[in-house]
Amino acid sequence: MKLARIATDDGPVSGRYEDGVVHTDDGVHEVGTDADFLPPCEPSALYCVGRNFAATIDQMEYERPDEPDFFIKPPASLVGHRDPVPYPSFSDEVTYAGELAAVIDEPCRNLSEDEVSEVVRGYTIMNDMDALDQGERTPRKAFDASGPLGPWIETAVDPTGIDMHTDVAGERRQEANTELMLFDPDEIISYLSERFTFRPGDVVSFGSPANPGLVEPGDTVEITYEGVGTLRNTVVDASERETLPLETETIRA
Repeated sequence: MKLARIATDDGPVSGRYEDGVVHTDDGVHEVGTDADFLPPCEPSALYCVGRNFAATIDQMEYERPDEPDFFIKPPASLVGHRDPVPYPSFSDEVTYAGELAAVIDEPCRNLSEDEVSEVVRGYTIMNDMDALDQGERTPRKAFDASGPLGPWIETAVDPTGIDMHTDVAGERRQEANTELMLFDPDEIISYLSERFTFRPGDVVSFGSPANPGLVEPGDTVEITYEGVGTLRNTVVDASERETLPLETETIRA
């Protein structure tokens, strides 16, 4: 089942997505042709694991980690499927990275690997954008719109052994399978739960396969994970940052 959030004239709604329609307790809502999708959850934080594919480590000349290597993006990094992504004005070297992500469904901590499936709402897709020329990880990765997420949460998918690919401006840039992860999703979520109390809607992403690369204004990035969906966003001029909302909208009950 696909769980989606969309913007309507009456405010955000959430429900089951099927064939261009979101079904809620109040009725059905058609998804328009423009940026009607909202990020599929409202996290208190996005916990992002890096260096989780051997090929990426080799390409970027990183050291192989002995345990999951993570950083955190704030909620302000979120934009939804089809939303424009303003190119940050302070950078000249911005990259994409197509990642599978889990959405936590309930408050939890100190999970064993066997318990992880009980607290995961489902899986979605994140583009972990990175301003490479900004030094340390927080300046590089935690800027506005650096975490496009969506298009929905798929509740019926096994995160192991999923084929993926990323296309940028119509060119295939990434192609891999989640079986190539160094640390699998259950292992990562268990590890993080020893350090953080997860809140409902929190996001955990599992790292990017090889060939994360540069984008420019005008580029459309499409990230596909088999059985989950395709996340699509276009990079736009830095001035478009002023169009991003200043406040987070609340899902209508």
